[in-house]
Amino acid sequence: MTTMDRKGEIRMAAYGTLTYPEIAGQHEAWAAARQQLEQQRDWIEDHLRDGGYDETIFIGSGSSYYQAQIMAATFRSWLGRKAYAYPSSDILLFRGHSSTPGRKLLVGVSRSGESSEVVLAIRSVMDLPDWTVCGITCYPNSSMARLAPCLVSPLGAERSTVMTKSFSSMTFLMQAAIALASGSTGLLEQMDEALTLGASLVPAADALAKQIVDGHDLFRNYIYLGMGPLFGIAQEACLKIKEMANVWTESFGTLEFRHGPKSIIEPGSLVVLILSEQARAYELKVAEEMKAYGAKVLVAASETGEDTAIADFAFVTGGRALSDDARAALTLPLLQFIGYYTALKRNVNPDEPRNLTQVVKIQ
Repeated sequence: MTTMDRKGEIRMAAYGTLTYPEIAGQHEAWAAARQQLEQQRDWIEDHLRDGGYDETIFIGSGSSYYQAQIMAATFRSWLGRKAYAYPSSDILLFRGHSSTPGRKLLVGVSRSGESSEVVLAIRSVMDLPDWTVCGITCYPNSSMARLAPCLVSPLGAERSTVMTKSFSSMTFLMQAAIALASGSTGLLEQMDEALTLGASLVPAADALAKQIVDGHDLFRNYIYLGMGPLFGIAQEACLKIKEMANVWTESFGTLEFRHGPKSIIEPGSLVVLILSEQARAYELKVAEEMKAYGAKVLVAASETGEDTAIADFAFVTGGRALSDDARAALTLPLLQFIGYYTALKRNVNPDEPRNLTQVVKIQ
């Protein structure tokens, strides 16, 4: 072995030293978020329980925008009130296209609390008479947290560039907060059951992702499909493998994929279906169709059965009696580990994504 080869081996061994433990440690981050919720009940009372807002707007940038989509979907379903999700820049630069007259609650979503677009968007409305601002972050002393009262995921903070445990813990935290705001003990019990299920899912996700990636050649196309509260999960999963492994991939609403985009499917494609219970039968018809076109199919589902037998791979979260909202974060470890192991297979360091920094700022 030459000196150059040895150096290359050492360098490869160092790949993912930040990212891996953050993916692997996310259940602890969820548990800490759940405990934090008990300490921030005043935040819930002051913001989520107030039914006087005409609309609630969740904003974020990048992964945080996908979080905002999940949070808004759960807010609408569990609280029965109007809620929308927008990129932060839409509120900053196209506010008239993104909001209507009336009382508005703006919820900034940012891991670091330093993303320029989120901070500037909050500043742009915080002194307007009809706007109330708040946020969710992993950094209690960040710029956003100094501007607006924030929920905080205490173990969500990360050293790596790519969001993993921050994404899942902040999503879990906001959904649990919405459950608490609803006054429904049943919804909060669902979130607690999801937390219990999560303990065993992280190592299971690790093993399955490694098996899928190591056991096959690199796929030609990676397609992530989800609906309802799981659409934001599909978008985030798509971004994870794109960021970590520098491969091109797409995400779509599951049934929407059949309207044109399916033309890219060919042998060597991987279709990842984040299966809901609400639309399970419809979604599995899409999986069956993609399988017929030659794709490999991975299904992430609450449970498997005869209807999922067509899948090449299956990840079982458990919790079939839970709502799709409550189970949403449970699929994330698998989807993140797929990005991680694909990066290693391509000799790409997931700790140092090309062209990316942890905080994006407008210069």
